[in-house]
Amino acid sequence: MPWRLRRSVLACPGSNPRMMEKAAASAADEVFLDLEDACAPMEKPAARGRIVEALRSHDWQGKVRVVRINQVGSRFALDDIREVVSGAGDVLDCVMVPKVQNAGDIAFVDRALGSLEQGLGLEVGRIGIEAQVEDAQGLTNAEQIASASPRLETITYGPADFSAAMHFPNLTVANSYSYPGDIFHYVLFKLAVAARAAGIQVVDGPYLAIRDIEGFRDAAGRSAALGYDGKWVLHPGQIEACNEVFTPSQTDFDKAVQILAAYRHATEVEGRGAVMLGDEMIDEASRKMAVQFEARGRAAGLTPSSRDATAEAVAGV
Repeated sequence: MPWRLRRSVLACPGSNPRMMEKAAASAADEVFLDLEDACAPMEKPAARGRIVEALRSHDWQGKVRVVRINQVGSRFALDDIREVVSGAGDVLDCVMVPKVQNAGDIAFVDRALGSLEQGLGLEVGRIGIEAQVEDAQGLTNAEQIASASPRLETITYGPADFSAAMHFPNLTVANSYSYPGDIFHYVLFKLAVAARAAGIQVVDGPYLAIRDIEGFRDAAGRSAALGYDGKWVLHPGQIEACNEVFTPSQTDFDKAVQILAAYRHATEVEGRGAVMLGDEMIDEASRKMAVQFEARGRAAGLTPSSRDATAEAVAGV
């Protein structure tokens, strides 16, 4: 599946045409139009048609276009997939599956998509899947879920439902815990390991205190430190901070470019496998870290500074 930029993932109710129009014009990397928690049960059937109209009529400006269906075991899920893909499958990038508990949940969506793609004459396998892990069973099966389908592009953490499932004594997802540490650290780390082992992306869930931008930035920084690709945003006011946190700084990006240039010169020209770059020893492991760092920066639109990074790096070897 293609690698897509997912620094900021904006949640948008599929029942609200005006909000979907605003989401399309936002600076988020991805927008998911929600048929699950953001829609009351009686709104869900009509919301499918509104989502199809929004996907087909708005200029999404290169964003990743996603629809979150209802839980696989619900009475809504199959119709969600059928109506959205039938109406807008050619402009839909991914289907997000909430409350995934095992690989079978993903297999169900994979096969439903494949059947619809064949029937509609769409490219089979083009529509990706995002899996949302939100309870203890899903976390226990994270490795199997991450490898359940070649369509799977990302695992996303759902902290609110996970908190409820674990009986955490909290009423919001924000920095308000008395526990001496991050209660979500284990979950975030386990999901990150499962995703990377499967070669897919990993995205953190929402921070519910939408006006607390510094709190949001802190929470995003913790998941970014674990290698996460991005985080949900519930309000456009969170997007700028989110994109900033998950984009390498220009200084760090330039350093990654220099490491790659210096290591390439050392191995290809001088025949050395480990060299000094300034005060730092670099080797093959350094190259691997720099490769992923440079890739993140270029995906976010960064380019090397005006100075000749290659010449500067080689001079420092």
